[in-house]
Amino acid sequence: MNSLGTATAQFGFDLFQELNKTKEGNIFFSPVSITTAIGMLFLGARGATAARLQEVLFSEKERESSRITAEGNEIEEKTEEIHHQFQTFLSEISKPTNNYELKIANRLFGEKTYLFLQKYLDYVEKYYHASLEPVDFVNAADESRKKINSWVESQTHETIKDLFPDVSLSSSTKLVLVNIMYFKGQWDREFKKENTKEEEFWLNKSTRKSVQMMTQHHSFSFTSLKDLQAKILEIPYKNNDLSMFVLLPDDIEGLEKIIDKITPEKLIEWTNPGHMEERTVNLRLPRLEVEDSYDLEAALAAVGLADAFSEYTADYSGMCSRSGMHAQKFLHRSFVVVTEEGTEAAAATGLGFAVTSGAGYETFHCNHPFLFFIRHNESSSILFFGRFSSP
Repeated sequence: MNSLGTATAQFGFDLFQELNKTKEGNIFFSPVSITTAIGMLFLGARGATAARLQEVLFSEKERESSRITAEGNEIEEKTEEIHHQFQTFLSEISKPTNNYELKIANRLFGEKTYLFLQKYLDYVEKYYHASLEPVDFVNAADESRKKINSWVESQTHETIKDLFPDVSLSSSTKLVLVNIMYFKGQWDREFKKENTKEEEFWLNKSTRKSVQMMTQHHSFSFTSLKDLQAKILEIPYKNNDLSMFVLLPDDIEGLEKIIDKITPEKLIEWTNPGHMEERTVNLRLPRLEVEDSYDLEAALAAVGLADAFSEYTADYSGMCSRSGMHAQKFLHRSFVVVTEEGTEAAAATGLGFAVTSGAGYETFHCNHPFLFFIRHNESSSILFFGRFSSP
């Protein structure tokens, strides 16, 4: 697993833990989308702000081994390596394929009268394939907002609308940095629609809702986690480049009891091909559709990124020579639909800157809250991460 995949997994789980504290019901977001946006931020950050942002992009092990210093050549090499990994990853997953559609797109929308450093624009184009589009925030902030939203909508096949809501951008906005991720994939083996039946999904031991439950009885990679009282199943998409993993507690109310026991390292270990085995499984998975939006400033501050949003301490002097630029908004919208044919998922991250058992087969019955994530298998990067607990 490369360091970018490790860092993405760690960050995604840290962020999930924060969202889980305050959010009831379903959670769905893209760790890769958000870390890509942070990578573009990191490229223009300096000083303490850069030190905070790099904690998201480097594993703790890497940070211990290099101990970032202002004059250290090693960290410059490691920093360049992170951006290079993003460059390679974005190129890799953007390759055309008939098996699925997976797209990441980045763009900067900058105030046309504001001077951004050419070096930053060159590097963000090189590593993140992001070009700068001049817009008029000063005189036409709302029209600029609509233009940005329209671009996001077009890039995500109209699944993500209104990333930036009314009055979220103003004449003081100088730069908006946007990352979108869109995925549409077919299962390696589709569920037969005639087998889908209405069943009950238990939110807890006293509350239930009706769902359309899809069914398959086939061989899957599977592991039972006895200590955790849960099990994990891999559902591959065509060509096995991508997979959905589902972590299902044994108990209806088991998810909240085990979330604190799950770590990114354990998830990687449990889903390692050497740890899972092919078993015949009776799989029942609900059709699901989740759409959500997040203002991530508070959650990101909780995982150590408060400096990035402080108008007093944020240092983005690598983006422009003027002082006072700080991240004003960190918005993320996500969408996923899972059907018999496969999965469609999208996410967009926008940043606004301002100045200022044993009967021959296993049963895997997803009729109560579970975690799921979609992984790019070669890089081990978690593209999307979710909790489904409320149909």
